[in-house]
Amino acid sequence: MSSAQITPPHDEVVVILDFGSQYAQLIARRVREAGAFSILMAPGASAEGISALKPRGIILSGGPASTLAEGSPRCTDRILDLGVPVLGICYGMQLVCQMLGCGIEKAEAREYGRARLTIHDRADLLAGLPTDTAVWMSHGDQVLDLDTQFDLLAATPTCPFAAVRHKKRPFFGVQFHPEVTHTPHGVDLLRNFIYEICRCTGTWRMSDFMEAECRRVREQVGSERVICGLSGGVDSSVVAALLSRAVGRQLTCIFVDNGLLRKNERDLVEVTFRDHFDIDLRVIDASAEFLADLADVSEPQEKRKRIGHRFIEVFREAASAVGGDLRFLAQGTLYPDVIESGRGYAGESANIKLHHNVGGLPEDLGFELIEPLRDLFKDEVRKLGQVLGLPDQIIWRHPFPGPGLAVRIVGEVTPDRLDLLRDCDEILLEEIIANNLYRSTNQVFAVLLPVQTVGVMGDERSYESVVAIRAVETQDFMTADWARIPSPVLATISNRIINEVPGVNRVVYDISSKPPATIEWE
Repeated sequence: MSSAQITPPHDEVVVILDFGSQYAQLIARRVREAGAFSILMAPGASAEGISALKPRGIILSGGPASTLAEGSPRCTDRILDLGVPVLGICYGMQLVCQMLGCGIEKAEAREYGRARLTIHDRADLLAGLPTDTAVWMSHGDQVLDLDTQFDLLAATPTCPFAAVRHKKRPFFGVQFHPEVTHTPHGVDLLRNFIYEICRCTGTWRMSDFMEAECRRVREQVGSERVICGLSGGVDSSVVAALLSRAVGRQLTCIFVDNGLLRKNERDLVEVTFRDHFDIDLRVIDASAEFLADLADVSEPQEKRKRIGHRFIEVFREAASAVGGDLRFLAQGTLYPDVIESGRGYAGESANIKLHHNVGGLPEDLGFELIEPLRDLFKDEVRKLGQVLGLPDQIIWRHPFPGPGLAVRIVGEVTPDRLDLLRDCDEILLEEIIANNLYRSTNQVFAVLLPVQTVGVMGDERSYESVVAIRAVETQDFMTADWARIPSPVLATISNRIINEVPGVNRVVYDISSKPPATIEWE
């Protein structure tokens, strides 16, 4: 991405050069939480490209490479000539110290885990931090030859130069990771860098973002119409509400009822968007077509494939029925999607996974994309939803898979099995919400298994279905742990499902973590 293509998205930008750290996105989040706007860029970004963003500061992330290895990622040699403060974290510190002539050597042993930091200089970067505090280390190399260019700020028993400051240039370096929760005062350090050193004022506010994004969308769209695929999930709902504010009745939302939704889900979407936001909402009931496609299909990937193909066909027909010369398609792409697909400032070096458009829509539909959430993380999207006035049951909804209940029914999908699972899922969520557990868990759902077991119902033997309960806690959905739902709550859920849902005589609780298990069963 050339500097000519870059427009500063905010008045107070902190650029983060990502050297492949598993914590790079966490650094970006911490900066935003502190009130500045962060942008991840590729390590090889040009000085002109960085300058075009008019950054208040630059952070160089850690990374798995060694500065001693041939071909390790580098940043521009002009990084310290841009006139803005630079903070190097771990690899980023080693790299700049090496560029300035300091020696880097392999540590005697790779240091990973908690360490005790002793602070010698509590000015600027380490202001307000305790003299003795815990930090999180993760490195194999370290600076072992610090010359007279630097001031020593802090050390650990095994790392003599754990935090440094250059005497003449605007550079600070820390060998530890201030962005992780294992460094208790790491956020204080980052805030010192952002406010005391970079002189940011904390003007990154969601209400300001909303107004700026509305203006941008109006400029992009003009008087033309916009199509939005509305799923009822958090991301697409926030996009719809934002675009409604920006362009009003120029927006048409298309909601496809595939017959695989949770109980009353279609009603919730219609009431929220057609009545509350007065949006031109087109609800397409294609449940018969989707269920026909799934007849006699049990293989999970085949289910997904057929649902995806049918969705594209139905959406294309619905968009054509809107009429007029449609040019714009809005979707809920988030910042992690942009980073991981290599479509943002970070470039191809951050290409971790293929990007999947919302609802499975292919890019060759011929629309120009509008992605108003592409600079936001998930928690920021929820904050934007609150500013826009979306109801809590939309803002805090747990993720729901695009193929819907089809991948929560192990085996063949039939109308009867769908109805049974809907009833179980409704009871489960009722109890989770009633016991104030919905926001402390990240995904909770029921799964219908292709298994029947013997039971006793009244005075008679039964041979009926098994339902599994899945509840997980996670920060990023890349890893997850099973939620410790209190036993009395699980007992109530089980009793209610067995007593109130005909056809179920056994409920089991999934205590698998991810990895090795996935969150969804299919």
